Order: sequence, then C-alpha cells, then structure tokens
Amino acid sequence: MLKLFLPSEYVKNVYYITPDLLKERGVKGIITDLDNTLIEWDRANATPELEEWFRTIKESGIQVTVVSNNNERRVKAFCDPLGIPFIHSARKPMTRAFKQALNSMNYTEEEVVVIGDQLLTDVLGGNRLGLHTILVVPVAQSDGFMTRFNRKIERRLMKNMKRKGLIHWEE
Repeated sequence: MLKLFLPSEYVKNVYYITPDLLKERGVKGIITDLDNTLIEWDRANATPELEEWFRTIKESGIQVTVVSNNNERRVKAFCDPLGIPFIHSARKPMTRAFKQALNSMNYTEEEVVVIGDQLLTDVLGGNRLGLHTILVVPVAQSDGFMTRFNRKIERRLMKNMKRKGLIHWEE
C-alpha cells in the first residue's frame, strides 16, 4: 500500500528535469501539476526561468500537459500565454485526468512522466496508472487550506517510508 505513495524519483525542482535526461529514458510527454510544482500557488504567471524551461522542453519535442485540481480560470490564465494544453478540476488522485492527458498526447504509460509536489495527489494518481512519478520540493512554503491538510498526512507517510527503508534520498 505504501508503495502507491512512493515516487519513482525525487528532485529539488523542475529545472533538474532536462530534455536530455527525459529522452535517455524514452520520455516523450510530461504531465505536470501547476501549483507549488511549477510556480507558487498564489502566483498568476510563469517566471522567466520557467518560461525558458518550457521552451527547451518543447524544442526537444517533448509534449507537456498541465493537470491541476485548480479551477479553469486559474489554470487557463497560466497555460494559455505559454500555449500549454491543460486539464483543470482534475480531481487527482483519480485517474481520469491522467488518462485524458495520456490520450491527448497519444503516448503510452512508458513514454510519459508525472511531475508534482504532492504524494496524495500527483504521485498517487500517477502511480495508480503505472506512470514514472517525479516528486519535487514545493516552490512555496505556504499552501492553500486543503493542501495544508494533505501535507500533514504526507509527513507521516514520508516518515513511515523512511523508517521502512523505502526512501533513499536526502530531504
């Protein structure tokens, strides 16, 4: 049961995820969370550094779809200026939105990675479909109400996974 919450990989932030590393693994698509994965949950637009990351990913031929539990207005305002497809109100960790993103990119589970900052939504949802999941450190120290609740559960899960020797990285 705990393994459903265990990410395939852990990195400090999305900038550690490069097109070269993804292509070495045969990755052709990225499903990424938005809030506290790419930008702070209360920031409206991408930073110049993030815009550059998206540009290099796109230029390498890797497709990106943002899958967010947030509302359409929030996700659209971020994605439209960047020309990135998105799925809002995803209800992660339910798998419907992940499947929808896979189908829209027309890739298999082996060709797509999921990037997110939460075990209970991004990692669990991706793992339920057998996708390679990459956990990132949240970009902001603050969270919305529901996420604060999730973080308490995540800390317990991480402690338990560490105690059982499932985690092999430094926090």
